[in-house]
Amino acid sequence: MSSSRPLEAPADAAERRAVKPVICYPNGTLPEPDMDLIDRLRTTLEKIGDIVVPPREGATFSVPKGHFFRILSIDGPQVGDLNLWNADDLTERFFSGKTRALHATHVTTGNRLWSTLPNLRPMATITHDTLGWYGFDEFGGSVHDVIGTRCDPYTSRLLSGGDYHHCCHSNLTRALAGAKGMSFAEAEPLVHDVLNVFMCTGFTADTHQYFMKASPVRPGDYIEFFAEIDLLGGLSACPGGDCSAQHSSDTAICYPLKVEVFRPDMDLLKDWPFPERNGYRDPE
Repeated sequence: MSSSRPLEAPADAAERRAVKPVICYPNGTLPEPDMDLIDRLRTTLEKIGDIVVPPREGATFSVPKGHFFRILSIDGPQVGDLNLWNADDLTERFFSGKTRALHATHVTTGNRLWSTLPNLRPMATITHDTLGWYGFDEFGGSVHDVIGTRCDPYTSRLLSGGDYHHCCHSNLTRALAGAKGMSFAEAEPLVHDVLNVFMCTGFTADTHQYFMKASPVRPGDYIEFFAEIDLLGGLSACPGGDCSAQHSSDTAICYPLKVEVFRPDMDLLKDWPFPERNGYRDPE
């Protein structure tokens, strides 16, 4: 919300506003995943592992290239913050801003999660989304956004003056540090903007502020991904629960989330075009 005083509009204001928009990144040339093959692979899945992420905590998990993973609601409506790293190179990680620019503010089946520059390749493809029916509601809200950053203790202190230690940023940092034998200070710069799994968000029509509302997720709902590279994932069960009222809170009702990892029939993947790092190189 802006606090600046309104200015008188110029005489040609209506003409300027009437200019038609242009899509910044036309994506018609993006290589599309073979969803028919994905569907065949999904019929062969064998679960090889799972973890439960406790409420207001974070955890990491590993997904080999060519495998699938699901994030599930199990006990009650709960949103989660997802980080993804290249398991062999933590400097390559999920790039929410470019994913948003290439796809949309909210992602679903068939969309891909892209990695940071200079790599810029799909890290994972969304293969199934039980909330894909939601679309956009009357408030402009939708689920699985790549708009928000992640709740963090620095913004919490900025806005409230208090310290809160179970923000998603902190949960993800502690989880990564524990998994890789790092200190908190070493892990923190590697934690990045997230996919807000199950979170229902948008922008208000009047002030254009980022909003959240009660997530439509229910126990049994899940979002599923296909790993395009070897992945290390991080997931925080947000301290806001279903984010119907607040986050960074010890009073919101929170539930655990579950991550399941599956191996498909790998013989079906012999011709899958696993992505290489982006080919651009500066001529110097």
